[in-house]
Amino acid sequence: MEKRIIILALLIIQMVNSQTKNKTADALFDKMYYIDAAKSYELSVKNGDTSKEILQRLGDAHYFNTQMQDASKWYSKLLADYSAEVSAEYYFRYAQSLQGIKNYELAKKWMKNFSEKQKSSDSRAQNFSLKTVTLEDIKKIKPQFILENLEINSAYSDFGPMFYKGDLVYSTTVDSSYLKTAKYGWNDQPYLNMQLGKISPTQTNVTFKERFAKEITTQYHEACVAFSPDEKTIYFTRNNYNGKLKRDDKGVNNLKLYTAKAVENSNGTVRWENVKELPFNSDSYSVGQPTVSKDGKKLYFVSDMPGTIGSTDIFMVDILGEDQYSNPKNLGEKINTSGREMFPFITDKALYFASDGFLGLGGLDVFESRLNNEVFDSPVNLGAPLNSSLDDFGYIVNEETNKGFVCSNRKTGKGDDDIYSFERSCTQSIEGYVFDAISNKKIPGAIVTLKNNENQQLQQTVSRMDGKFEFEENINCNTPYAIEAAKDNFTTSSKAIVTAENSGITEVPIGLDPTLIERKDGILKIKIGIIFFDLNKSDIRYDAAIELNKVVLLMNQYPTVVIKIESHTDSRADDQYNLELSDRRAKATRDYIISQGIAPERIESAIGYGETQLINNCSNGVPCTEAQHQMNRRSEFIITKM
Repeated sequence: MEKRIIILALLIIQMVNSQTKNKTADALFDKMYYIDAAKSYELSVKNGDTSKEILQRLGDAHYFNTQMQDASKWYSKLLADYSAEVSAEYYFRYAQSLQGIKNYELAKKWMKNFSEKQKSSDSRAQNFSLKTVTLEDIKKIKPQFILENLEINSAYSDFGPMFYKGDLVYSTTVDSSYLKTAKYGWNDQPYLNMQLGKISPTQTNVTFKERFAKEITTQYHEACVAFSPDEKTIYFTRNNYNGKLKRDDKGVNNLKLYTAKAVENSNGTVRWENVKELPFNSDSYSVGQPTVSKDGKKLYFVSDMPGTIGSTDIFMVDILGEDQYSNPKNLGEKINTSGREMFPFITDKALYFASDGFLGLGGLDVFESRLNNEVFDSPVNLGAPLNSSLDDFGYIVNEETNKGFVCSNRKTGKGDDDIYSFERSCTQSIEGYVFDAISNKKIPGAIVTLKNNENQQLQQTVSRMDGKFEFEENINCNTPYAIEAAKDNFTTSSKAIVTAENSGITEVPIGLDPTLIERKDGILKIKIGIIFFDLNKSDIRYDAAIELNKVVLLMNQYPTVVIKIESHTDSRADDQYNLELSDRRAKATRDYIISQGIAPERIESAIGYGETQLINNCSNGVPCTEAQHQMNRRSEFIITKM
């Protein structure tokens, strides 16, 4: 929804609207001369024409030119007067324009209205429904970027950066000496051409070096380039131009992708020759914004060709050889939405692109889709300050240094679109949830502590009512930590983690056992005090009942738990006598628990093992202390099902 959508990308951003009574304004609008069209439509409003068509086009003229304050003003009036008559697209545009002026609360309302009004086939209806990800979630994304405005930026549009031989190729509308009078009616700026900038040693600034690729420059737009890995082939975007502009049956001059080959001059400089169209271009739709995979085998680009899901989608072709390509393949609904996806940049780790079809901070936001085994993960918003309330796009990065460049038309820039350098810090945020390891229910109010490898406390937080927790401060990537959770009536648990190598979120679920539960060698047991019996008897004494009531209490708290009871003796007395005595005691213990209301089927078995399972060396004839013999006189309550 901004100038560069037509300058660089694809020219189908406007909807089909009915003509108004202002034929002059309509003619300007249809030619996409939006500044002059807006002035003419505003004159119509002053003269009393506040029809739906006038308000739509007046809002659109400002919206397409990223004048969000004015766009929101006219869309507000449009929806106040004609909300039942306009399409859901105007709900979406109004919400976007409100985001553009940082009125997020009202934007959230209109996003929900859009989601409710739009057909379910529009992916934006789900993305903007606020059911899974909310604006608050995106605004809470931990900052990962430090941005700096570049010296090369002008009062006009500067964007489309790409690495080339250690320098930066970029597109600009700065006037050149031989095209001073050439102006583009959309935004009354000169046409785009490419320049070469020198990247500073710190990679934080770029200075003008020279005009780039004069041989392929025309009097119209050239922008958004990519290079083969050996940098001997350039792919670039240009108006459909072959001596003169060509238009489709709607009068639109679409964009096309071209290639050219590098030829080295005797003085070491390069000229570009053998300009060719790519075979999947068309006069009927646009193709542009190329990016090439690191191995040089795949070319990604943006188009509105048949098979497009939204306004503009990202496609891919295999590079098969000299001027040979596979048929274009849409990247599918995981990446593409019913809105606009554009400005892709592919690395060996991820696909980066701009979109207004996923929930964001306003306008185009930059998203990252990690690449795992040649499959793209779900896109993730990279958050502020990389993204702003206006348009952010054209992200390129050196994955080794985490430094790169991005474009934005945020108000703090020098002009229209500016290029910013950035450094991305590799940080991880830690979040998770605490749960009862027996029932799987979430535990609120647990104290969760983050510790480093030396067991030093770094941060502390408390789990919420839903058991979830998060630490406020980011931590380092690829670093070992320990997370400890503690809660009354539960055993404190600690979990060791190593954060990922890339920025993102590490989710850590932590299960706590009730204090009556102990884990040993993978076996769960109910932990109570010693069950005492009178000499040679199996009757349940009062002090034994107190301990057994703890078993009853736990089994009532966890109604799905099933146990088995095992009773043991020490080695003193006859072996067979000990076996029979322990078995009577096990069954007496079972009967008592059942008498307290526990269903019999929840006690799988009750068996005495006598002195057959001693836990120390105190067998027959071995002298031991009373304390050592006591260790063998035990009853165990083993959990078999939870």
